[in-house]
Amino acid sequence: MINTHDILETINMIQEENLDIRTITMGISLLDCIDSDIEKACSKVYDKICHKAQNLVKTGEEIEKEYGIPIINKRISVTPISMISAASKGDPIKFAKILDKAAKEVGVNFLGGYSALVQKGFAAGDIELIKSIPQALAETERICSSVNIGSTKTGINMDAVKLMGEIVRESAILTKDNGLVGPSKLVIFCNAVEDNPFMAGAFHGAGEPDCVINVGVSGPGVVRAALSKIPDADITEIADTVKRTAFKITRVGQLVATEASRRLGVPFGIVDLSLAPTPAIGDSVAHILEEMGLEQCGACGTTACLALLNDAVKKGGVMASSHVGGLSGAFIPVSEDAGMIDAARNNTLCIEKLEAMTAVCSVGLDMIAIPGDTPAEVISAIIADEAAIGMVNSKTTAVRVIPAIGKKDGEEIEFGGLFGVSPIMKVNTASPAKFINRGGRIPAPLQSLKN
Repeated sequence: MINTHDILETINMIQEENLDIRTITMGISLLDCIDSDIEKACSKVYDKICHKAQNLVKTGEEIEKEYGIPIINKRISVTPISMISAASKGDPIKFAKILDKAAKEVGVNFLGGYSALVQKGFAAGDIELIKSIPQALAETERICSSVNIGSTKTGINMDAVKLMGEIVRESAILTKDNGLVGPSKLVIFCNAVEDNPFMAGAFHGAGEPDCVINVGVSGPGVVRAALSKIPDADITEIADTVKRTAFKITRVGQLVATEASRRLGVPFGIVDLSLAPTPAIGDSVAHILEEMGLEQCGACGTTACLALLNDAVKKGGVMASSHVGGLSGAFIPVSEDAGMIDAARNNTLCIEKLEAMTAVCSVGLDMIAIPGDTPAEVISAIIADEAAIGMVNSKTTAVRVIPAIGKKDGEEIEFGGLFGVSPIMKVNTASPAKFINRGGRIPAPLQSLKN
């Protein structure tokens, strides 16, 4: 039976509290596009994407209009391109450009999957694709890239870690006059998941169906508003309130996912119930933590509050959808969260505190601007530290840092749009060069032996 109160409550969430569907992402397998002739492979890739996703944007807009639910982004993820390019002789940049062309043709804002999975070593085509990433991101508009350099089962590929520090820095240099878009669209993972609908880390895993619809919901403002109504509640009541709110948010995602799947004739994959903030006022994860009782995000107690939030979101959301997946929890991207931005400006939030927070959140060090002269080996060491947290804790962690070429800590950089603005955070530059240059592989931890 339709409950009038629930309908009105959902309308209020949308109009007043920034509830939205952050993305409908269509995952497309390109394994049947493999060809030894790179031109033929590119042609197959373009044709398949344009065929499968021809109605994606239109369908999203129709659902948005019919149900009154904002659907902010329509996106595509594809099979990691290193798997496709390995069979072809030629420059992998050709794949980046044909993917960008296809993304523009079907009207999506981003396409993820210019990626490589090298957690245990480099297969054919991996190094060539990784070395092409800076150029690919500089010469395309809608392509996103990711590299998985470690996992709980395999350990951490330190040769890949070293290489990725250099790639991040090179990507920043190539796009320093274009808003540093290169490193802002590049994610380095440990324990990457195959069904993540969020950019820039999305790719379509080899174990996924040929084509699938994944949806990412978001509602930090809704959670904060719910907590503001119980200012004197104890911690148990706060956790219960977050659970109930996450359930309601996820039900909206389930509705959109099911409807998009039906209309497109594509299987429904998962709902990712992550709280993904934006720079808009009232849409901040940091403000949720402050509503719990912190003077400002970054204060002592921040990690505990974030752990509570992440756990309660998962517990509430998993009951609301038949298939929950992706990353699912709370994101803490500095430049994309108004509360995080303020905390970083006030020096309440530092990169070391962010690293501690990543032990209990959904992703990792995300959209953090660092000084432009940060050496590549320091960036590699940041990646290694974050990967170690993910490996030991059997969770996904990631690094998306942006070396702000020509700028120092204490200054700010404006990215614009969803990427927002970021104070440039101070980084410890005591040299880890000898450690990073050793190469090899950090062995998998004992908890990997579960068979």
